[in-house]
Amino acid sequence: MIGRLMTMTAHPGRGGELAGLLLRVAEGLRGFPGCEVYLVGREAGAPDVVHVTEVWRDEGAAQAALSAPPTADGPRPADVLALLSAPPRRTDLAVLGGVGLPAAG
Repeated sequence: MIGRLMTMTAHPGRGGELAGLLLRVAEGLRGFPGCEVYLVGREAGAPDVVHVTEVWRDEGAAQAALSAPPTADGPRPADVLALLSAPPRRTDLAVLGGVGLPAAG
């Protein structure tokens, strides 16, 4: 399994809008093959900072999700990027396990 920690900072006062869009992304990933976790949260004390924790079966599953066409009513990457005051920060992880994850094979 692989993981990603994404940190995004919205333009001032737009963190709620950013979080809402990312929650719509999460809903679109429900049941997507290989998506184990897609967790959206706002930073306590910094409401314009939004974190996404992703866990994927493998890199191929993560790339397939990025390549999939958006649903008719789903947000597009440009919608998310338009709300950001700076480029997103990404940290790649080698996932070892944890509560709620499938057992490592």
